[in-house]
Amino acid sequence: MHREKLIMVCTCEIAGRVRGKGFPARDLPSRMKKGVGWVPTNTMISAFSPIYATPFGTGGDLILVPDPAAEAQVDFGDGSADEHFFMGDIRELDGQPWACCPRDFARRALAALQDAAGVRLLSAFEHEFSYTGVTDRPGSPYSLDAFRRQGSFAEAFIAALRAAGCEPDSFMAEFGARQFEFTTDPALGLAAADRAVIAREMARATAHRMGERAIFAPILDPAGVGNGVHIHFSFIDAAGKPVLHDGGAADGLSETGRHFVAGILHHLPALCAVTAPSAVSYIRLRPNRWAPTHANLMSQDRAAALRICPLLPGPDVARQFNVEYRVADGAASPYLALGAMVWAGVDGVRRKLVVPTEGLPLPASLGAALDALEATSQATDWFGATYLSAYLMHKRGELASLAGLTEAEQCARYAETY
Repeated sequence: MHREKLIMVCTCEIAGRVRGKGFPARDLPSRMKKGVGWVPTNTMISAFSPIYATPFGTGGDLILVPDPAAEAQVDFGDGSADEHFFMGDIRELDGQPWACCPRDFARRALAALQDAAGVRLLSAFEHEFSYTGVTDRPGSPYSLDAFRRQGSFAEAFIAALRAAGCEPDSFMAEFGARQFEFTTDPALGLAAADRAVIAREMARATAHRMGERAIFAPILDPAGVGNGVHIHFSFIDAAGKPVLHDGGAADGLSETGRHFVAGILHHLPALCAVTAPSAVSYIRLRPNRWAPTHANLMSQDRAAALRICPLLPGPDVARQFNVEYRVADGAASPYLALGAMVWAGVDGVRRKLVVPTEGLPLPASLGAALDALEATSQATDWFGATYLSAYLMHKRGELASLAGLTEAEQCARYAETY
């Protein structure tokens, strides 16, 4: 059978799903300049497919333009079509960034950090997911048995990650039923979010070729263990020197780092609407689930919203030093999650905010988190009025679509899509 290679240019918008358009690979040089056609209302496609509401109507035209720095091309060696796609920017027809482009949202936040503090963000996403290719057994958490029973999935997945430009760091059986976790090496700036999107898609692509699924839904069973996404971050200066750490400080944070962390904690109730953006995210964020419930900073404590990670002895302590943001999950677009976290931190730097002694409770529902986001005056500056309004409309439509469903039924719906 004759075949012609295709490439897809993609975006990861409000619903956290990866969508886009394909084109013949031979057209790549021209598509790198002109992109593919896109429309504003596409950003309002829900996680469950319907468009519940849209401020854009049926009008408007945009372009989705590939970024050569965000390409994934993986041959799985099984005769299937290559995974070949680019993450791209949503632009107006004149080439200017569209007001609701998720990559531009993150890019602007990272530029604001550099302007406010003279530093760049180095970060990595740690992902938890459920793999359908194994059965749950008593005693499986962190076990060699669970690691063994996933078969060749992990080896194929790690190979795919590396081929896609995401340097793998670790893979393990996690605590939950059929749950696994992987991490990749940190990357500078926007590349960390690109790699988070690509890495998740490599897990899904690998599982698909094995007749299984890698599910990144926040929680599959209300009585079970949730799947989180943790964002590890640090700073480097213009010379590449790590500058988040201050060995003379009790908490190890530099002055800029402490203001940045304070900004995140100050805005965390609002950030939840972006980084934990599903109805079932708040089942995971309950007491006694090894997940955050308060806007707090702790050292080496996995119940904290922000965790100061442990250091190993050696000469590179400052380079090891990082803080982990733990109030995120796989329903979030990595661009929006990273961007919102950075915008909040930048506000802390600009206003020289102080880390609170006691953390306020996190919102108990997505509705409460959305209200907190809407009430945050700075959020309009971060998103822009158009994007913020669209985001709130999108997520409130998603919530309304779940009315009357039990928590178990809601979990099942999210498991189908993520």
